[in-house]
Amino acid sequence: MIILITGAKGMMGSDLVKVLSQKKEYNLIGATRNDFDITDYSQTLQFLKDKRPDIVIHAAAYTKVDDCESHSETAYKVNETGTKNIASGCKDINAKLICISTDYIFNGRKNTPYLENDMPEPLSVYGDSKLKGELAVQDILNNFIIIRTSWLFGKNGNNFIKAILKQATSPFPSFVRRGEGRSKVIKVVNDQTGSPTYTIDLSQAIEKLISCNAKGIFNITNSGECSWYQFAKKILELAGIKGVDVVPITSEELKRPARRPAYSILDCSKFKNITNYQMRHWEETLKDYLNR
Repeated sequence: MIILITGAKGMMGSDLVKVLSQKKEYNLIGATRNDFDITDYSQTLQFLKDKRPDIVIHAAAYTKVDDCESHSETAYKVNETGTKNIASGCKDINAKLICISTDYIFNGRKNTPYLENDMPEPLSVYGDSKLKGELAVQDILNNFIIIRTSWLFGKNGNNFIKAILKQATSPFPSFVRRGEGRSKVIKVVNDQTGSPTYTIDLSQAIEKLISCNAKGIFNITNSGECSWYQFAKKILELAGIKGVDVVPITSEELKRPARRPAYSILDCSKFKNITNYQMRHWEETLKDYLNR
């Protein structure tokens, strides 16, 4: 089976290559923007016709959530038009498409985990551009998997864990007095709740869906939930970093350009029922990530 992975050197794509390459039955093709431009339909179609994959896993995306607000044209060009081009190419060569999407398609006002059939209402350009990519896939193809996931972290690229560790070890931190001593201070929002998800685990979950020839929309995250504040505290604890005060703040205090959903826990029971596979708790995967 030939599997083509877009964004193969990114955080998600590189771990997909790592995990799926361990399966002898898969012949992998890792593609980057140097191979073809997903926003160019003719390039996309020609590349897919040349390689003739059985499955395309579309991991390429514009994922800088705040930058999407000021670069909306690029966000829609990559996340909507690029995904539409990939889907059209898959239709032309009769390939299955597995598309990676996001919890940010929801507004976060629900107080129970989101199901696959809940109504999307994105709050940001990023969320809206990813949703429009989803809709293009559903409009063009019958043989597809859309995977909604959340709070991804992995070895390649930037992620929240790297940002917290960098702040905690920075030679120029903010300080607050604590009695006779001083502590470093990191301010982290405590009013957004989600499920941190390790790209290695998500890649393994995708392999499970491929193995059982699944179709449709699936929520997949590591189990458990936390706020960004709780996540930051656990990162420093497991990394053995002391002398740092993590201070909870509100999203309004942080004043970031893009709005985020306050609650974006995804109900993953559909995935579990089909694959009979239980995703690990995010704390366990964080330990693995830090050890690696």
